[in-house]
Amino acid sequence: MVQDTYQQSLHYLYGLEKFGMIFGLAQVKRILEAIGNPHRDIQTVHIGGTNGKGSTAAMVSAILQKEGYRVGLYTSPHLIRFTERIKVNGKEIEEEEVAQLTGWMRKEIEAASITPPFTFFDFTTAMALHYFKQNWVDVAILEVGLGGRLDSTNVVNPLLSIITNIAKDHEEYLGKSILKIAREKAGIIKRGRPLITAVEQPRVRRLFSEICMAKASPYYQVGKEFRYARGDDGDFHYEGLHRKLWGIHLNLMGFHQVVNATTALGAIEVLEELGYRISADAMMSGLKEVDWPGRLEMVSSSPRVLLDGAHNPAGALVLKAALEKEYQYRHLNLLIGIMKDKDIPSMLHLLAPLADRIILTQPHTDRAMPPSLLKKALGQNGKKAEIAEEFQEAIERGLSLTQEDDLLCITGSLYTVGEARAYFHPKRRS
Repeated sequence: MVQDTYQQSLHYLYGLEKFGMIFGLAQVKRILEAIGNPHRDIQTVHIGGTNGKGSTAAMVSAILQKEGYRVGLYTSPHLIRFTERIKVNGKEIEEEEVAQLTGWMRKEIEAASITPPFTFFDFTTAMALHYFKQNWVDVAILEVGLGGRLDSTNVVNPLLSIITNIAKDHEEYLGKSILKIAREKAGIIKRGRPLITAVEQPRVRRLFSEICMAKASPYYQVGKEFRYARGDDGDFHYEGLHRKLWGIHLNLMGFHQVVNATTALGAIEVLEELGYRISADAMMSGLKEVDWPGRLEMVSSSPRVLLDGAHNPAGALVLKAALEKEYQYRHLNLLIGIMKDKDIPSMLHLLAPLADRIILTQPHTDRAMPPSLLKKALGQNGKKAEIAEEFQEAIERGLSLTQEDDLLCITGSLYTVGEARAYFHPKRRS
């Protein structure tokens, strides 16, 4: 019975996707008002940026939990189950709770005469904020869905904001230039609230500095106030406002995660200045144990299968560097599925030359680019590519081509990675 009600709730929630992306805060604010404005009663950390938002959110959450705080975590998209999106101290919201909250919220929304269109993300953001209030979290970590200024999460007045990095993605919504994208993402900077960022482009740094100055918001940069150095054994060292930590072991692969970890540690130090007590032990052990699936995640050892959710050129560049420097293999086989709205030629240009064999497929979503069109985009690299229309067929083909000393890398989209994860971890399906 609970399962039926949960499935009915998912049917309603996913049905809201028919309205597409509607940018603006009017509807989510109305929904929040209808359910008692829960966001006004919880402390939050707000995290935006092009890539690394989820990883950074997971790290901040892990450190705070180690210190004994009760932490809410709201991220998107999910890989396998909807319930992955909303967690308290690492525990996913229960299916029964999703069903109960969906039913209750629908009644409150109807009673307040709020009519569609409102989006899936409007509804689920309000659900998460209410759930965090209901569960008495000390702090909630919120990941921006898309952009920042007009994202549904931008209803909060956070303790601090983080913008991980800026690269080209979702250009049809955010703008064609880096500065236009940066301005949209800078919309999460709030008056008097600190900003921590790891952006590298000088002009974006200047833009953020100017916005923070105008809003009297303290401005902190990775590479300036917060610094890192790689150790000889894969660990790294951190030096921040007051802390020096040596030999930090990070439970996430990839050099880019060291940058994300430095950003997270910087945010923790700023939280300390705001009155949160956090020990060096919590910082070290939180990063040592943090888990964030689908990002350079090895899901099989025989043969070796690596999942990575690279879904834009910046993410593909990070994956390329990892494949070249951090993994050894005789042959590399790529299994790729990418969404239609992505910069497909740039992504394939970065990754395809590394591969000995390429399998092109599509996850089960209308947003996916047909593999025949992916093959056209490969150009000369199309000679080493083959098409597997069905996703399970693609994985089985990839496994059959991959010997013990080879590596199969499945990438191109978090949708692709999510379906692959469900294949390798069938018990985790919902």
